[in-house]
Amino acid sequence: MAGQHLVLSPQWSTASLNTFSDTLFGHLPRADQRRWALGYLRGLLATPGKKSIRRLAAAISASPTASQSLQQFINTSPWDWEPAREELTRVVQGRTTPLALTVASAFLPKRGAHSCGVHRRFVPRLGRTINCQMGVGLFLSSGDMHLPVDWRLMLPERWSDDADLRERARIPGTARHRPYWEHILDLLDMVSSRAGLTAVPAVVDMSECPDATLLVNGLSRRGQNFVVAVPPGLRILPLGPRAAPADAQDAQGALSVQEFLHRHGTHQTYATVHAPGRGDVRMLSTRVRLPGSRQTHRLLAEWDPARQGAPRAWLSTLLDERAGRIAALAHLASGAAATVSRLEEDCGLLDFEGRSYPGWHHHMTLVSAAYTYSRLYSPASTTPAAPEAPASLPRTA
Repeated sequence: MAGQHLVLSPQWSTASLNTFSDTLFGHLPRADQRRWALGYLRGLLATPGKKSIRRLAAAISASPTASQSLQQFINTSPWDWEPAREELTRVVQGRTTPLALTVASAFLPKRGAHSCGVHRRFVPRLGRTINCQMGVGLFLSSGDMHLPVDWRLMLPERWSDDADLRERARIPGTARHRPYWEHILDLLDMVSSRAGLTAVPAVVDMSECPDATLLVNGLSRRGQNFVVAVPPGLRILPLGPRAAPADAQDAQGALSVQEFLHRHGTHQTYATVHAPGRGDVRMLSTRVRLPGSRQTHRLLAEWDPARQGAPRAWLSTLLDERAGRIAALAHLASGAAATVSRLEEDCGLLDFEGRSYPGWHHHMTLVSAAYTYSRLYSPASTTPAAPEAPASLPRTA
């Protein structure tokens, strides 16, 4: 990039963006890599609409070779994205007060069968099956900000077994097929080792995932506090006075969440909490455990005998928190999902043009960095002061 004319939108401070880029990508061994990292960031911030490599290059440089150089930097340059994500986590932690570690998924539509991890999958928010890559993102959530700091790429089993596919996509030997819940645990383990955020609860929506029990048990073994939305079919053992006793045999005492609410809901304790966008709602709160586990959890559910459809329910380790605070934490999961849409619309999350595993991670790292910079350092931002926790949320860090 040396000697090339750079164009940067006046909305962004050149000095602050340079410093931000140096913080995240200063570990890159070559000066040209560091320059193109800054250039890619600038392109993501300055380019309206679709953020193809060609359009990014045109936004930052008049050189006819800029597009090729950006393409090489993202797809073939062998740089490690983990240190950049570690620094990104530290930046976010230093400029915000994380209230929750939230998880959200991104679905990147793809044509053909050769992009790394591509497969056919039903996407609930689209209501249809698409050919796509699926990314699992970890966000540090504080009030109305949900900042992405790490990602995992779902690899279907054929991407673990097909040596030719793996070689073409440059998939490392450590990257194999893993279920969704394992990726979540891996993300949480990584952020705990990077930032020591062990006291911050994890907030995950598993309401459409049959593996919710496996995630809950994995979090419990780690001593990780959590609020997890669970499917209505999740099996629980009620501990309330009018339900099955705690020492009942699991096979005899276990009920699905939905069965429990219909059988025993009228005998449980309720709290009225404010749900953003929906006004006041009644929430059931009781203590349960899972079959095969002796750990007590809090079950919260929006339950109305007259309401059609399955109830919304959450399990939590926060046994002594007010129901309203747990409900506020649970709502942060929808904020992380909304941020994925912002990443798609504003930061080019869906515009990765390469096929390789390293290229995907390079792109997602830079997209996350661009979004974080736009939230923390834009002229409209109120940072560097860390935001006050909303009154309805517990301060956990």
